[in-house]
Amino acid sequence: MAQPLSTQTNNATNGDSHQGTTLADLPKSWNYTKLLPNDSLYPTPAHSHKTRRDQIIPRQVRNAAYTWVRPEEQQDPELLAVSPAALRDIGIKAEEAKTEDFRQFVAGNKLYGWDEEKLEGGYPWAQCYGGFQFGQWAGQLGDGRAISLFEATNPETGRRYELQLKGAGLTPYSRFADGKAVLRSSIREFVVSEALNALRIPTTRALSLTLLPHSKVLRERMEPGAIVLRFAESWIRFGNFDILRARGDRVLARKLATYVAEEVFGGWETLPGRLEDPDKPTTSPPPKRGVSSSEIQGEGDAAENRFARLYREIVRRNALVVANWQAYGFMNGVLNTDNTSVYGLSIDFGPFAFMDNFDPAYTPNHDDHLLRYCYKNQPTIIWWNLVRLGEALAELIGVGPEIDDEAFIEGGITDDKESAVIARAEKLIGQAGEEYKATFLAEYKRLMTARFGLQQTKDADFDKLYSEALDTMEALELDFHHFFRILSKLKLADISTPDARLDKASIFFHKEGPPKTVGENDARKRVAAWLDVWRTRVIEDWSDGQSELSASQDEERIKAMKQVNPNFVPRGWILDELIRRVEKDDERDVLDRIMHMALHPFEDRWDGEIFNGVQWKGDAEEEQRWVGEVPRPERAMQCSCSS
Repeated sequence: MAQPLSTQTNNATNGDSHQGTTLADLPKSWNYTKLLPNDSLYPTPAHSHKTRRDQIIPRQVRNAAYTWVRPEEQQDPELLAVSPAALRDIGIKAEEAKTEDFRQFVAGNKLYGWDEEKLEGGYPWAQCYGGFQFGQWAGQLGDGRAISLFEATNPETGRRYELQLKGAGLTPYSRFADGKAVLRSSIREFVVSEALNALRIPTTRALSLTLLPHSKVLRERMEPGAIVLRFAESWIRFGNFDILRARGDRVLARKLATYVAEEVFGGWETLPGRLEDPDKPTTSPPPKRGVSSSEIQGEGDAAENRFARLYREIVRRNALVVANWQAYGFMNGVLNTDNTSVYGLSIDFGPFAFMDNFDPAYTPNHDDHLLRYCYKNQPTIIWWNLVRLGEALAELIGVGPEIDDEAFIEGGITDDKESAVIARAEKLIGQAGEEYKATFLAEYKRLMTARFGLQQTKDADFDKLYSEALDTMEALELDFHHFFRILSKLKLADISTPDARLDKASIFFHKEGPPKTVGENDARKRVAAWLDVWRTRVIEDWSDGQSELSASQDEERIKAMKQVNPNFVPRGWILDELIRRVEKDDERDVLDRIMHMALHPFEDRWDGEIFNGVQWKGDAEEEQRWVGEVPRPERAMQCSCSS
């Protein structure tokens, strides 16, 4: 179930030791398949299980949220890597990852909850959804290579996650594909899922990476197949509602929305408090949670009913995640509505990337010729997707206080009320747009305030500090992540004079220096001028009115900045090297080393350091390469959607 937005935390860097339980004893549920309608071609799991696996092929599925389908059986799966943070967060004890049961489970060969003899129990499934891809309606999409196994509840934390295999074989939603995933893309998703979580960015997660030695997959070339066992609080996307809108399935739309509110978010009472006046835009921070029982039931004459509040919760969550992407220079690459999460998670990693040189127009997707999904467009695109979701929910949010009238539930909106309902829905969506902007800006400012080493933000900071820093990075082709990490280590005493600032300015440049079109002197002057503004602002923020910071205050500021400005992010060139070494050179330990760095991204170093009471054995030379200068030919890499 969902945690309130204000209390969500990330524990990826808080240590990997935990009690945990076995896979067999891990509490499991199948609420998604219990509460939502299934594909009528297989009315029970037994019908699907008794059907030959190769007969469950792509087709149109209607009036259903999912289809029961089991993973393909895999021969001799090789478990390449496991995330210790994922083990902890799901609630599985670390020793379990070394067992044969675990190896077979993460490859899809062992089902938990299903009684093979009685042909009953919990059974895997694939979701039905559609989506707008690059702004165009694409029809039915669905889990074409993803199969969910069960929902697991961590016994210690009470957090519930849906565990899912990606690359586990054909489903009715595979369209013209093969239901498989290649090792290349599986490595990328495995690493970035856990890296984002360690950066405290809302994301789906990855437990394990498995090589399928007998599986060859044709993409641009023949490639080895693989499976990632991934997990999330929910795998429901905007596309789950898009398909229902396209098909006019208003009954299932209501059921699915109710499921999201009650099962995914933990109940209607967890949603934002009701806004009484839909004509007045929300420009202040999101309202406090907590509503009365009458509001939960939709009573009263206010236009905003519980489904409108559900929509606002989804809006706010997505505003938060895109603010995190912008603050940390992350790009998904394909923000279609089927790749946008109702829970507000980074989801479905294809041609993603972390920024190298700061370039607002950069897209990691080499097929995105119009730059639809480039860095600067991400906030706008997520709102575009949210408007499509609002349209899919328009009847539910637009009907207002009549939401529970039997006549409406059974027959929908009557002709005489259609205009009023449309007008109300449009007004509420517009109001949610104002809340989206307010939530996004508040979160973005909060994150950037911390990244720039400040404790409190001022209105002037946005233009004088944040925007000017980004403009300087763009003009001088500075590395986005290195800029913040270098700034984190910079002592104020070392930039106390104009000459000192001019001298220190060069540490932000690449080895080849600033662009020749700018010139080194002008570049140094521009950086030095910004450092002067930044230094003055830091002193004002930290020194309680004093003219300088004490050495201890500055050390405290440096420590705080290092905890929010990562030393390591899995850039494109690093992942390409990793893929080559695993796929071509048959290296395995390198996966553990990069995962360790990804799970502890804020450290100065890793090899020889103590983590959870144990000295980590890494590769110091490799670490320094991966956090150092990005090779010039490999900056701003792009890749395709194929995986």
